[in-house]
Parts: sequence; C-alpha cells; structure tokens
Amino acid sequence: MKIWHLFLGLMAGLGIPIQAAINTRLGAMFGGQPLMAAFVSFTVGALLLFLVSLLFVDWQAVQSGLSDMQISDWWKWLGGALGAFFVFASIFLAPKIGVANTVFLFILGQLVMGMVVDSLGLFGMPVKTLHWSKFLGIVLMLVGVSFFMFGQKWFAKSL
Repeated sequence: MKIWHLFLGLMAGLGIPIQAAINTRLGAMFGGQPLMAAFVSFTVGALLLFLVSLLFVDWQAVQSGLSDMQISDWWKWLGGALGAFFVFASIFLAPKIGVANTVFLFILGQLVMGMVVDSLGLFGMPVKTLHWSKFLGIVLMLVGVSFFMFGQKWFAKSL
C-alpha cells in the first residue's frame, strides 16, 4: 500500500460529511425533498464525470470492455444505484440524526460489508483472510457508535 492511497482514502472520507451537509441544505432548498436533492447532486456529479472522462478516458478500452460483457454481468450496473441510495440516505438522515451519527453508521456499515466482500471474494474481488482483530475492531466500533449516538442521554440519566 502506498502513502498516496491512504491520503486519497482519507480525502474521500473527509468529503462524506461535507457532502451530507451540503446535500441536506440542497434538499431544504427544494422544499425538504431529499429525493430531488439526490437527483440534482447525482446529475451534477454525472456531468462533471462526463466532462473529465472526455479528456482522460481510453475510449477504445471502454468499447472493448463493453463488447466482452456477458448478460450474466447485469450486477455490474448496480454501483450507480447503490451510490444514489447512499446520497439519498445521507440527505434524509443527516438532519434527523446529525451528520456525525450518519457518517459513523455509514462507516460501520462499510466496514462490515467490506469484511464480507473481502472474505468471500464477492464480485470478483481477491479473497482476503479475516483475522480475529478485524472482528474485535467491529465490536469496538459498535461500542463506539453506541457511546457516540446515545452516550449523552445515558450519562445525563446517571447524573
């Protein structure tokens, strides 16, 4: 693993709560409609990716990949739907449970599903052996999420 890989992951992670907050305000601008905000957000993102793709994509490789695609590969098109669901969920949840709580739950869900995908080699990913320390990390995250989300209420009752 290279240092810039860690940096890129960190930068993407830093963008998630910013995205949730910005898109929540976008939803408020559209009369509290998170679906409309998700649609606009995805449209802007798609347009930007299209413009960047015009400059940097090897279109011959794209054409070759599409011609090699099998009908059984239908699931490869689901990434966009999952991304749209993620954006909608962040817009819907952030004003209700807070940006930090939303992101914390997203991270926990990502880690759990990442472990499943890695351990089983789903979607053509290389199999990564699970170590007990990963399970311990998930348990600690669950404890952390509980304290993060409910600790203030728990400790206020005990005082």
